Formats: sequence, structure tokens, C-alpha cells
Amino acid sequence: MNKFSAGRRPLPTSPFKAPTEAPRKHFDVGDRVTHDGFGLGRVIGVEGDGDIAVLVDFGSRRERITQPYTAMFKL
Repeated sequence: MNKFSAGRRPLPTSPFKAPTEAPRKHFDVGDRVTHDGFGLGRVIGVEGDGDIAVLVDFGSRRERITQPYTAMFKL
């Protein structure tokens, strides 16, 4: 029986590969954003360097949106 010095490495498409963490979204005051539920808006306030929440003006309403920002994207 042969002993190989190289360890096992998972294939890139393996379902057993450890999940990678998605990069965190960062928003600054003045950024234009789109939200799946509220539409287009502009960031008017940031709490905790954007790690806690952002305040967004969507025209007809203002919303405080907290982490994770899964439904909001920077334009």
C-alpha cells in the first residue's frame, strides 16, 4: 500500500466543501441603492460604519434597514 504525502483537497464543485462567507456589503451616505421591496433610494444615514443599519430615503418613505442587506444593492 502506498502512502501519499499530499493531503486530500476537495473539488471546487464538491457539495461537501465548506461554505464560504459572502463579502459584506458596505454603504456610504449618498449612495444610490435599489431594494427588492421598496425600489430605488438614496442612503441618508449610516449606523456603525454600515455594520449595524442604514437609513434610506425611498422618496415616499424612509426606512431603516439592518444587516444583512440581502435585498438591497448598490447602483
